Amino acid sequence: EKGQWAYDFSDPDGPQMGTVALPGCEIIDLCEDPAVIIAEHFALGVPLPEVLTDPVDLLVVVDRAKKTFAERKFLVMDVPGEGIVIKAYSTKAEMPEGGEVIGRVDFVQVPWLPCMKKKKSGFQEDDSLY
Repeated sequence: EKGQWAYDFSDPDGPQMGTVALPGCEIIDLCEDPAVIIAEHFALGVPLPEVLTDPVDLLVVVDRAKKTFAERKFLVMDVPGEGIVIKAYSTKAEMPEGGEVIGRVDFVQVPWLPCMKKKKSGFQEDDSLY
């Protein structure tokens, strides 16, 4: 489907690992120990057009070298009884007790979806997608 990611797990019984191509940028370049997690936009609270009723998969780049609290940054935590949780906290006191920070979200890639296409203005200069 246009705008969605394509997944290929050639060994469904093996470890779920693969390769992801992302646009080159300094944020990605500065990640010391990057990993990509596929997460649904509803679960992360990422606002997308309201016409979307089904969850959209996002590529979440996590730097596993950043294992300390950072104010208002999305942290990836291993929380006893809940598993892996991705959430931002305003203060360290808000973090779940016993949770371990296993990385910090540095970059989120949202796929382009047809519902994101801008409305026609009547002027070709405005309507052309470059």
